[in-house]
Amino acid sequence: MRINYFIFFLGMLFQCSLLHAQVSTDLWVVDTEGKGGQLKLLSNTAKPLTNRPEYDNQPNFINDSEVIFSAADEKGNHDLILYSFRTGRFTNLTQTPDRSEYSPSLTECGSYFSAIVVEPDGTQRLWLYPVTGESPELLYDDILPVGYYDWYDGKAALFVLGEPNSLVYVRGKGMVDTLDTDIGRTVKKRPNTSEISYLDRKKSIETVQGIAFGIASFNLKTGDRKDYGFAVPGSQDFIWIDKNHLLMAKGNEVFSKHIQEKNWQSLGKIESSSHQGITRLAYNPDLNKLVLVLNRNKTQKNEP
Repeated sequence: MRINYFIFFLGMLFQCSLLHAQVSTDLWVVDTEGKGGQLKLLSNTAKPLTNRPEYDNQPNFINDSEVIFSAADEKGNHDLILYSFRTGRFTNLTQTPDRSEYSPSLTECGSYFSAIVVEPDGTQRLWLYPVTGESPELLYDDILPVGYYDWYDGKAALFVLGEPNSLVYVRGKGMVDTLDTDIGRTVKKRPNTSEISYLDRKKSIETVQGIAFGIASFNLKTGDRKDYGFAVPGSQDFIWIDKNHLLMAKGNEVFSKHIQEKNWQSLGKIESSSHQGITRLAYNPDLNKLVLVLNRNKTQKNEP
C-alpha cells in the first residue's frame, strides 16, 4: 500500500481489536512549556498534523524529532507512517496490502520498529520490522490475540485479549508470567523504573462524569504492585510525561496528575469546531510538543 501525502494527510483509530467500530480520527499537535508538574499547554498553538476522513492514530515518539503512527487508506488497510518535525515530511515505513499494522513503537535496542499486526487470516500478534528495511519477524508466535504492549529489558509486556483481558510478560522461551487480569487498553512502562503500568478494571469508581478505572503498576524486578489513584472518569488512555506525572484527556481537555495526588489538574482545552474528543497522546519533552488524537466530526469533510 502507498499513501500519497502530496494529496492527502492521514487518519485512523484502533480499539483493542478490529471487532470494535472505528471512527475517523486525526493527529493534532500543540506546543508545551515547562516540565513535569510545571508543564503548560499552549492551547492557542494547537493545529492538525493530519487531515483526512480515514484514520490516523496511536502516535508514538521514537526520538527527539520523529513520531510514528498507524494510518489507514481508503480500503481500510493500515500501514506504519513516520513524521519528522525536522523536515515536515511523512514517510511510509510499511506498505503491506495483505495485513494491517497498529500500535507502532521502537524497540529498546533501536534496531526494530514493533507493531501489532492483523495478519491475512485475522490473527493478531506482535511483529518486529528491522529499521534497515529487511523482512519483518514474528515475535511470540503462540501469544495471541495481542492488543497493546510496551517494552522492558528487551522483552514485551502484552495486553492479551480474552475473557477477561490479561497482562502478561515474556521473561524467556516458555516463561510467560501473568501479571494481572481484567485490565484496560493502556499498557505503559513507567519511565526510569522497572514498572509496567496499566488500567485496573477490577478497581473502579462511578462518578457523574463516568467510570474511573484504577491506575496500577507491576514491578518486574521485585514483583511489587502499586496503585496510582484513578484515571480521569470516562477515559482509558494515559501516558507518563516523566517518572512521577501522568497525562490524560477527556473531551477536548487535557489533564495531568502527580502519582501522589488524588485529583487531576486541567492543563487547558483544544478549541476546534471540526474535531471533538481526545483519546491517545504522545509527548516529547525535547521538542516541547504534545501530539493528540482527536475524533473528526461526522460532518467534517476532507481538505486537500
